[in-house]
Amino acid sequence: MNFDINAIMQGISIWALPVLFAVVLHEVAHGWVADKLGDDTARWMGRLTLNPLKHIDPVGTLLIPIALLIMQSPFLFGYAKPVPINWRKLRNPNRDMVLVALAGPLTNLALALLSTAVLAIAAAMPESMLWFTQPLALMCQASIIINLVLFIFNLLPLPPLDGGRVAVGLLPGPMAYQLSKLERYGFIIIVVLLVLGWLQAIIGPVVMGGSQFLINWAFS
Repeated sequence: MNFDINAIMQGISIWALPVLFAVVLHEVAHGWVADKLGDDTARWMGRLTLNPLKHIDPVGTLLIPIALLIMQSPFLFGYAKPVPINWRKLRNPNRDMVLVALAGPLTNLALALLSTAVLAIAAAMPESMLWFTQPLALMCQASIIINLVLFIFNLLPLPPLDGGRVAVGLLPGPMAYQLSKLERYGFIIIVVLLVLGWLQAIIGPVVMGGSQFLINWAFS
């Protein structure tokens, strides 16, 4: 594989902030909703902050996105350190765990829509502002893609993903228990799906189709 250092550096400059915002706000949203529902663990541990140093995971926030950039992946993926949640402190554990789990992906969806709105504003600005609007537009497009990736990926009904926790909270007791037992193997299953290319085949078309729709709308 040939490495174009200039292209890699340009990619990092475009993707770094969108990836950081996407993964940090995803985790802060989990902690913020949990705090409102009775669990102050995240606040007590100083995780209800936008300071990225409190959330960065060396592998998920740095290594994986950079590796995907070097491999010229069509879209990036990353994650931050999970915010600790103590379900025993929640006022209504079954219901509230669903709300806490949904908070992260829905935040990413909101960021994708917000990025679309900013992209539309940038596209409408005069050409004399191209020095500013061009990099802004590229970062908005990157933000749309990464946030749709996190939104769709995290809603897959597999523990420990958010979608798995939602499913456990909504399914009848016996089915929820059986699904929850997969959590110990969840990461291994995700890695296997990634290596086999099945995960990309599942979410790739949805992410690229959704992001292209939003980008086209912003430029229309």
